[in-house]
Amino acid sequence: MTWDVDAAMSPGFGYTALALVSAATLLIGFYGLRISRTTSDFYVASRTVKPWWNASAIGGEYLSAASFLGVAGLIVASGVDALWFPIGYTGGYLMLLLFVAAPLRRSGAYTVPDFASARLESLPVRRLTSLLVIAIGWLYIVPQLHGAALTMRITTGLPPELGALVVTGVVCLSVVTGGMRSITFVQAFQYWLKLVAIAVPVLFILFRLAGDGPPGADGGRLLAEALNPETNAPLYRNISLSIALLCGTLGLPHVLVRFYTNPDGGSARRTTLIVLGLLSLFYIFPITYGVLGRIYAPDLGDGGAADATVLLLPGRVFDGASGDLLAALVTAGAFAAFLSTSSGLTVSLAGVISQEFFRGSVAGFRVSAVLACVVPLAIALLTESSALAGSIGMVFAFTASTLCPLLVLGIWWRRLTAAGAGAGMLTGALLCGGAMAAGAVLPRVGTEIPVWIAQPAAWTVPAAFAVTVLVSRLTARSVPGGAAKFLARLHTPEPLDPPRPGTGAEAG
Repeated sequence: MTWDVDAAMSPGFGYTALALVSAATLLIGFYGLRISRTTSDFYVASRTVKPWWNASAIGGEYLSAASFLGVAGLIVASGVDALWFPIGYTGGYLMLLLFVAAPLRRSGAYTVPDFASARLESLPVRRLTSLLVIAIGWLYIVPQLHGAALTMRITTGLPPELGALVVTGVVCLSVVTGGMRSITFVQAFQYWLKLVAIAVPVLFILFRLAGDGPPGADGGRLLAEALNPETNAPLYRNISLSIALLCGTLGLPHVLVRFYTNPDGGSARRTTLIVLGLLSLFYIFPITYGVLGRIYAPDLGDGGAADATVLLLPGRVFDGASGDLLAALVTAGAFAAFLSTSSGLTVSLAGVISQEFFRGSVAGFRVSAVLACVVPLAIALLTESSALAGSIGMVFAFTASTLCPLLVLGIWWRRLTAAGAGAGMLTGALLCGGAMAAGAVLPRVGTEIPVWIAQPAAWTVPAAFAVTVLVSRLTARSVPGGAAKFLARLHTPEPLDPPRPGTGAEAG
């Protein structure tokens, strides 16, 4: 993995930033070890995480390399059309609020396969769901490691592979020692670190821009061009990307598992509302970074190093120690993004792998966490980095085509059958997986990737839903006997004010 870009800062600042973030992550993780005692602590933090803590933790794990580095890079490379990414990333939580968050928490499941098994009473569907969750998690971790490699190379000059190794080691150690309860504290801290790390440099650059004006003699024209939207993106691309991001959020295993940590369905809804606010606040800054990048560093978009915009821009605007300090702050935030997202994914994967292969024990959870880290590390070391936001977008498309139909129909449609759910997930996996494979192969043989292959969600998601419904209707006699009771549990709100002991109300 190589990138033809200059260093973002003096290497000493880079070493310090990476060391401090890694040390803080491990220290908070070790603190969590002191209060992680039971199996429930490791899997779902004993379902005691309050909405503000949980929302901060969700923001920490959801704002990945694609959000911290990729959004600004896409704006630099392709203009304001890239705004569909932050809009979709945030809008997906509105879909979660409306369709999934509270019912999923009321299901009482530990993992997505647990939900599939309880809803459909089918071991094959559970196994298929587990395999898909593991595949999605590994596909999502790989871009985080690519981002870490990019950051390590630019900020320290060390071999990029070392970045992937450091992230894997820190994440594995944090998850193994404290499980979900420990990672909750880590991710909540890392959300606020990421927000400060990306906001402060942007504000300094804006103050500089307000004082000096845009660079160059024709700065006014540069600013106008940077703010004007591009018009060359096909309508199909924008629609398909929006479907992938909105529906894909509903099935992300590391996001869903966080709702299992809420005390009840009402707190799950409140958590989602807070997350919407936290994400909206955060995305102001990478968007602004992208616009500023088109003014101060347009060469990065032409040179294929757009993902490095957030890391390099402070040094382009400020000289000396001030530029180094701002770049070091951004580096700390970027590394926090890789660590927090990878931690959340590792926890969700460890829970699934442990339950499927190690009987759900704490020891099995720890072994599973190591497996969840090692496989994507090997893939990352053997593959080349691509545009971070684009690669994450394909993972969203795959998730939207597989787990989204299972969750939406499993929660809202009584007639869903195990055969229908299995057929729909397989259809989505084959169609979207085939498009992803074709997108990887076609450039190697000198063929341009068609837009319907590059953005497949517009046809793979409807196909998965249609197959699920059709097969369920053809197998209507196999609707699980407990479906009605299970759905009643999902959609029955908890009491607003639980009865107090000694009042006699609980006896009724």
